[in-house]
Amino acid sequence: MDISAGEVFIAEVVGTALLILLGAGVVANVILPRTKGSGGGTLMINFGWGLAVFAGVFASWKSGAHINPAVTIGIITSGAEDFGGAAALPVTVGNTLLYLAASLLGAFIGAVLAFVAYKPHFDLEAPAAIKLGVFSTGPEIRSYGWNLVTEVIATFVLVYVILEFANTPSDLGPLAVALLVVGIGASLGGPTGYAINPARDLGPRIAHALLPIKGKGSSDWSYAWVPVVGPLVGGAIAGLTAGALA
Repeated sequence: MDISAGEVFIAEVVGTALLILLGAGVVANVILPRTKGSGGGTLMINFGWGLAVFAGVFASWKSGAHINPAVTIGIITSGAEDFGGAAALPVTVGNTLLYLAASLLGAFIGAVLAFVAYKPHFDLEAPAAIKLGVFSTGPEIRSYGWNLVTEVIATFVLVYVILEFANTPSDLGPLAVALLVVGIGASLGGPTGYAINPARDLGPRIAHALLPIKGKGSSDWSYAWVPVVGPLVGGAIAGLTAGALA
């Protein structure tokens, strides 16, 4: 199948936008005031994010469904010659930037759409931290070093297992990744909210800073580097490990 770099870019934007729209949407449903899902709890959020990944992966199959810069970096460090998917773009600096830019743009768009969907609820009185929590992650115990370690470990699990999926005789595809995300959220999501995806946190955090959200407060930029650096490091280590054990 002849697929252009432009089509890869669009596929990644759409897939990541769906991921964030549905992921941020389930968080909004659980934590914002006067929603139908108010108080649904952590497991509802975990399953919501898993199904968000399920939708995002299906929507971006042409591009290989990275929808996460940590996955892109993991593919590079694994020694792969191309980025997968129907396009199978070669691993180059230009194509790497294409994937990274597409996921960041898609994450921003998805966050804006989630805000629009829940606009009346954002207009209600709620702590600023709650409103920020719809867009980005934050630690329960702020300790930048340990928060970074948590994100590295959780993203290592995500990217390493995704890379190993390619070596197994299974057609589970997006469902397997979705269940993996649910499992990571339920087990390793407690300390930091498991960003495990730099675009997932950075794109919506930028949206939070720019959108006219009533009483939104700070976007907590002092923490923003952790859910970017941690997943990139975890993804890189996962790729190196997968490549070494191949």
